Amino acid sequence: MLQNLKIFNIIYNDAPQPWQFGFQDSAAPAFTGIVELHNTIIFYLIIICIAVFWVLFSTIIYYNYERAPFVYKYMNHGTILETVWTILPALVLVAIAFPSFRLLYLMDEVISPTITIKIVGNQWYWSIEYSDYTIDNEDSIDFDSYLIPESDLELGQFRLLDVDNRITVPVNCHVRIIVTASDVLHSFAVPSLGIKIDATPGRLNQASFIAERIGTFYGQCSEICGVWHGFMPVAIDSVSVPNYLAFLDSFTE
Repeated sequence: MLQNLKIFNIIYNDAPQPWQFGFQDSAAPAFTGIVELHNTIIFYLIIICIAVFWVLFSTIIYYNYERAPFVYKYMNHGTILETVWTILPALVLVAIAFPSFRLLYLMDEVISPTITIKIVGNQWYWSIEYSDYTIDNEDSIDFDSYLIPESDLELGQFRLLDVDNRITVPVNCHVRIIVTASDVLHSFAVPSLGIKIDATPGRLNQASFIAERIGTFYGQCSEICGVWHGFMPVAIDSVSVPNYLAFLDSFTE
């Protein structure tokens, strides 16, 4: 009975929404860490803003010309006050630095990935290669991923976000992506999975992620790469292992 109530339904926000203000729902440990770090920094930011504005307005209200017309020589500087407002910001920076460095190193570490996918940015589409698998003629599984034109969209597909060939990965699997570009700078970004990595010509950059749930996660090129930069989306399907094997088998038919 409770499952029929709307407030108990789970809605995953894996694509950008009109007038969206907050983050997309996390689908990977890296993005969960990013959101937690953001919330921690916002906590410190709110405290700092309240303290700064309190000091500012208190100074304006209580130390104007009418209330304090005389300025005393020995009240212009305070050693204790100078020490406090030097040490406190330093402590806040240290409190922010440790979790941010820890998250950066954890996101940078790629240990024993199960699957490796090579992604090449082109003007203006993505080329995908599953380097771990080969088909009958011993070539790797590869395909291109283009934006679906608005005239070809079907019901339920997202305008400017859906592609004709999605990247497919198994759920709860350590996936490494190797990203480069064939022409100009691109950036491969999927917010729900915590991925944002530059695609640089002549350079291989790598990142990793683990999709924690089944779903379709959308992103876009996040580096201005030419006139069709805004029409270069990314779509990643996270599926069960049997469905992933069926996806691989479809290239041998």
